[in-house]
Amino acid sequence: MRHLVLPFLLLTTLPGQDPVDHAPLPGARHGYVHADGVRLHYAALGSGGPLVVLLHGFPDFWWTWRGLMPALAADHHVVAIDMRGYNLSDKPAGTEAYSMEKLVADVAATVRHFGHRSAIVVGHDWGGAVAWGFAMAHPDMVRRLVILNLPHPQCLIRELRDNPRQWKNSQYARTFQLPGAHLMATPGALSRWVVNTDDRAHYLRAFRRSDAKAMLSYYKANYPAKRQELDQAFPRSGKVRGPVLMVHGLKDQALLPETLNDTWRWIEGDLTLTTVPGAGHFVQHDAPDLVRRAILSWLGRDPGPATSDVMGRVTNERCLVSGGPVSVTALFLQGDRVIGFSDHRSRDRFAADADRHAAGDRGEKDK
Repeated sequence: MRHLVLPFLLLTTLPGQDPVDHAPLPGARHGYVHADGVRLHYAALGSGGPLVVLLHGFPDFWWTWRGLMPALAADHHVVAIDMRGYNLSDKPAGTEAYSMEKLVADVAATVRHFGHRSAIVVGHDWGGAVAWGFAMAHPDMVRRLVILNLPHPQCLIRELRDNPRQWKNSQYARTFQLPGAHLMATPGALSRWVVNTDDRAHYLRAFRRSDAKAMLSYYKANYPAKRQELDQAFPRSGKVRGPVLMVHGLKDQALLPETLNDTWRWIEGDLTLTTVPGAGHFVQHDAPDLVRRAILSWLGRDPGPATSDVMGRVTNERCLVSGGPVSVTALFLQGDRVIGFSDHRSRDRFAADADRHAAGDRGEKDK
């Protein structure tokens, strides 16, 4: 009789109820968005206020946002999707099914599914790349943009072209495009970055439901495999109307801090950049409280008038950079102690000031 239990449970499931064992998030509502024939699973919290769409990266799934969703749901309608190819979402065949155009269309379908004309879009890693693409393709559908550890595509292309260390550290993305690479992307290998044992069990379950070929197709469809392909990568990427918040863990070895430089040249509106020295690529896991506070604080303030005249530089210090109408304001911290402050219109003066504070701090240590 035991073999009859599962079919019986499936047959007796109430209409609209999903029998799948979801990763835990109290109060979450689960459902599906239909995007041009592809079903995208989502988890949602809250119902009032602006729509927030959360986009995970590689290798991950909607549950990466579990620490952020309840805080946002107090005054937002929060929706975290499984990107196509992942967990409970459909896994269409063929590399072309994972082109940036189709990934961007998935976000547009999600916004429309919930009856909104626009949304606050939050993305990490590949979700960040899709969020950048969505903001450029559909500026009227983006109220605000939050990007975690994914530089503007043009800044990444520049560093891949000019920075040998970034090209070397991006070898994994080219390896992912080799024939048979998906055979190495086992659930165990994909979940190796998850530190907590209990969390890893949920990730293992999600990755067993995922399609490794589909996950690596994001790279095959969109990431330059050769230097001569750099100029053709992300051909539609340009300026974002803004406002934009970027949070970047500086220990990220895949996307180096240098990729953040000159981001302001690709943003027409307000840019706020928060760097987190102790966090790596999965900044929302490494520094969840800081990420949550940064996003909630930023959403609660008026971004001010749009501008493209924002200059600045990222340093090895902990540097919180906020782009304003005429300047960049940077607060340099060592632990909880303020060691420098800069508010300059000149990029050169900003850089000199940053170097001066760094040198001064080294001098204090030598005394």
